[in-house]
Amino acid sequence: DVYKRQAQASSGAEALAMARAYSPDVAVLDLQMPDRDGISVAGELATLLPGCGLVIVTGHGRPGHLKRALEAGVRGFLPKTVSAAVLSDVVRTVHRGGRYVDPELAAEAISAGDSPLTPREADVLELAAGGAPVEEIAVRAHLSPGTVRNHLSAASAKLGAPNRHAAVEAARRHGWI
Repeated sequence: DVYKRQAQASSGAEALAMARAYSPDVAVLDLQMPDRDGISVAGELATLLPGCGLVIVTGHGRPGHLKRALEAGVRGFLPKTVSAAVLSDVVRTVHRGGRYVDPELAAEAISAGDSPLTPREADVLELAAGGAPVEEIAVRAHLSPGTVRNHLSAASAKLGAPNRHAAVEAARRHGWI
């Protein structure tokens, strides 16, 4: 019976535990989870359960999120505002091996272009998002404080931002972090 393998989780860690326990055919993940983002959970699920179809639902589908999701192996990406009928159609499509990307989110992603940030700049900028001091970011990123400052400066310059806080906001607005 298909209902024997349904599970619900309220966090990324719980979603991974449920996936290990139930081996779902399709996992529907929220982009924003309390403990981490759905894209990183999807990446882990893709490795843990290669046959599991991955769907992300989001309240704010920014272009960079779509690209990162697809790179992580997600085959469905849609806003939370879709009807239950559309969501169930997407789950069935992904279960059959197909893909579904919300047309409006896809159009926005195409028009936004690629991130100008290197992966390391994006990582450092994301660590700076919580307002952590450079020294703390350096420890968490396994870099020297000087290298962190260089990455933050380069990211700010590429985004036309006067400081790292404005750079974080610009990168988030575009979905690049």
